[in-house]
Amino acid sequence: MVGNVLITGGASGLGRATAMAVAKAGGRPLVVDVNEPDGGFDHVRADLADREQAERAVRELADRAGGLDGVVTAAGIDACGRLEDVAAEQWERVIGVNLLGTAAVVRAALPYLRQSGGKVVTVASTLGVRALSDATAYCASKFGVVGFTRALAAELAGQVGVTLLIPGGMQTNFFNDRPDQYKPGPDARLNQPEDVASAILFALGQPRGCEVRELVVCASTETSWP
Repeated sequence: MVGNVLITGGASGLGRATAMAVAKAGGRPLVVDVNEPDGGFDHVRADLADREQAERAVRELADRAGGLDGVVTAAGIDACGRLEDVAAEQWERVIGVNLLGTAAVVRAALPYLRQSGGKVVTVASTLGVRALSDATAYCASKFGVVGFTRALAAELAGQVGVTLLIPGGMQTNFFNDRPDQYKPGPDARLNQPEDVASAILFALGQPRGCEVRELVVCASTETSWP
């Protein structure tokens, strides 16, 4: 039983697929997103770049549900372009949502997760282990998530389970607003977010004391891995 699972970015993409998977498995998805989710899930709208909003959303949902058994940090944004061409505010917002938002959510959730012996799954990216041009903001944020999660796993060993998920590209709306030069090509083969969500459920479903430390999930022809 996966129990109460808080999911950031649960209104779309991988987050939404994870919320659906949690519900299907008999759990209770608790969604934090800047947008209104469909599916009738318990949710709080919050901007994860605002630490106080993120923390308040976690506490509100956890208290409403009577605790947390898992957290999945699936929220993420991007700002493509060369460093000098991306506005500083946009660049820093990527770090704010992807890295600082992840840390804020996990920090706020820790009292609940310690009580339940629950699990955290952070969502990095293949671009958290491989750097590309015109992706300094995204790479910096996701490399940060990788380092944060590995350190967190050492810090919380025996208390809270920690899994680092490294997904490749997925068939979501994530690429829609990008200039054409930064969109996957017409021949790109991307994973379905539902398949990646299944891997997340696998990590969340491990018995207490057994942890999946890291998962790489990508299409077999993923160009950004290894």
